[in-house]
Amino acid sequence: MFGYMGKVLRVDLTARRTWGEPLSEALLRQYLGGAGLGAWYLYRETRHDTDPLSPDNLLIFLTGPLVGTKVPTSGRHAVIAKSPLGQWGESDSGGTWGQMLKRTGYDGILVCGASDAPVYLWVTAERVEIRPAQHLWGMDTYDVDPLLKAETAPRAVVLAIGPAGERLARLAAVMNDGHDGRAAGRAGLGAVMGSKRLKAIVVFGTSPMPIAHPEALLQAVKRTAPVINERTRSRRDFGTAGGVLPAAAIGDAPIKNWTLGTWDRFEKISGQRMAETILEGKYFCAACTIGCGREVEVASGPYAPVKGAGPEYETLVSLGSMCLVDDLEAVALGNELCNRYGLDTISTGGVIAFALEAFERGLLTAADTGGLALTWGDPRVMLTLVRQIGLREGIGKLLGEGVREAARQIGRGAEEFALHVRGLELAQHDPRSMNSLAVAYATYPRGACHRGCSHYLERHGVADLGYEKGLPRQDPAGKGRMVARIQDYAGLFNSLKVCQFIMSGTLGQDLVRYLTLTTGWDVTLEELLTIGERASNLKRMYNIRLGQSRRDDVLPRRILEEPLPDGGAGHYLPPLEAMLEEYYATRGWDANGLPTPETLRRLSLEWTIPDLPPSPLPSLSRPG
Repeated sequence: MFGYMGKVLRVDLTARRTWGEPLSEALLRQYLGGAGLGAWYLYRETRHDTDPLSPDNLLIFLTGPLVGTKVPTSGRHAVIAKSPLGQWGESDSGGTWGQMLKRTGYDGILVCGASDAPVYLWVTAERVEIRPAQHLWGMDTYDVDPLLKAETAPRAVVLAIGPAGERLARLAAVMNDGHDGRAAGRAGLGAVMGSKRLKAIVVFGTSPMPIAHPEALLQAVKRTAPVINERTRSRRDFGTAGGVLPAAAIGDAPIKNWTLGTWDRFEKISGQRMAETILEGKYFCAACTIGCGREVEVASGPYAPVKGAGPEYETLVSLGSMCLVDDLEAVALGNELCNRYGLDTISTGGVIAFALEAFERGLLTAADTGGLALTWGDPRVMLTLVRQIGLREGIGKLLGEGVREAARQIGRGAEEFALHVRGLELAQHDPRSMNSLAVAYATYPRGACHRGCSHYLERHGVADLGYEKGLPRQDPAGKGRMVARIQDYAGLFNSLKVCQFIMSGTLGQDLVRYLTLTTGWDVTLEELLTIGERASNLKRMYNIRLGQSRRDDVLPRRILEEPLPDGGAGHYLPPLEAMLEEYYATRGWDANGLPTPETLRRLSLEWTIPDLPPSPLPSLSRPG
């Protein structure tokens, strides 16, 4: 078998047992790897009533067939489990951990059970050890990294949770690569790892990557790399932080918990300002030619010291404009604290902005916050709340549950300004600016996710899907169909474990060529797109088995009914219901958002048909 190491590592923490399990080529041809293969495992090995924080949940780490090759940006890995938010949970990360895992001789790790005391895994090609980690419990991810390398191997790569995951915050991330701050941030999967008392997974290997046609693959990469580099130049120059000003110009970057359309301080937290002030260098994930990661340093002043991974676009907005904080150094410190504690910066900023509004409305008081006045625009307040959430202290105990649960506990109308889909806080792009985001947020199985459908492709098109150019961002016509197609395309990247940032510089035929030369398979683009579609439908069926349907394909009322007062989005409101109709029809789903048996059979998912609810369902619509 080429392109794969041919096995996954199974770990039962309850029984303290590990073993290798072969992967069949037939299964890999259907799902490739990453999130697609993870959906197959999670569907089969968890039940509809599995408690996400129980030993029965399965925690999955997977690479893909191109990981370990020189294919540009092929250094990612997926983390999958039933989310503490109650449905499909998926996140992914870059860095070097996935590539190093593959060099140990495994394509992935599947963890079940739970240890009765903190442990970490030490994985090499020669052995797998479950080691005690009581001495590491409570440490942050930056500090634990060098200690684990000292206990294992200097060139080992560490994946770990911080205090937030240990204390089961539903905002907890799974971090890797130490100070480089790579994160599988979304869906609270750090809490799943914490519930198993698994502090870290340390990997080191030197196994060669089996490639069917290594020289031909190298030549193919050399031909395509210059095109990718040219089309991703803005990412290389300023990283994702370079998107702050363009997003602000079109009303895409949210401000003050999604209530304002303009803010005159965006330049102060922009990628351009970062390049002029605190930027120290670029960070490249394994096999990456873009280098979108930023390395920053704050050596003096009230927010020093900061040294390591700098804030991405999402963090600059979530801890910046969402909270009206315009101090770049404070946001950089907030980002480092999130990385150290192991927190999703998107959800953390979202729940802090929610708390600021709740305090402003009088629903939270100084009695709730330990005397802290939650004031908009105060960096000290933002940083205090990050610390309290990361350590589950004070008001952070409540906020660490996320906006949905925090609003439920606060009550008195707090749900009206707790912006989430399926419990996941909205990513920092506004559906009132781009219609594709409205459909994508409402339908993606993990919640309000911007990674499931590239809004960049909405504006610029993708020829492989029949879009030679983009569609107007606030015209709903054709957006349901477009989102369905782009989600499947993104699902393909997520299964190959190739970074989505090269979508704009890579043609589908390039992916076909990379995969063919790596695996020796004779594949077509249509076959690969079907694999992406299969993954999308299997994730949907996972949530349907939990009782979800069209009633869950919603957006917050603020997005649907409250236009922004000014700015580049105008007063536009996305017509979600009409776009959903087209989306369902494109997918081969019925009016209630359920895949039809015919669709499932076409995608070789007939084995999930028994999990469809009895037909017909009562008419479903968005809750009032």
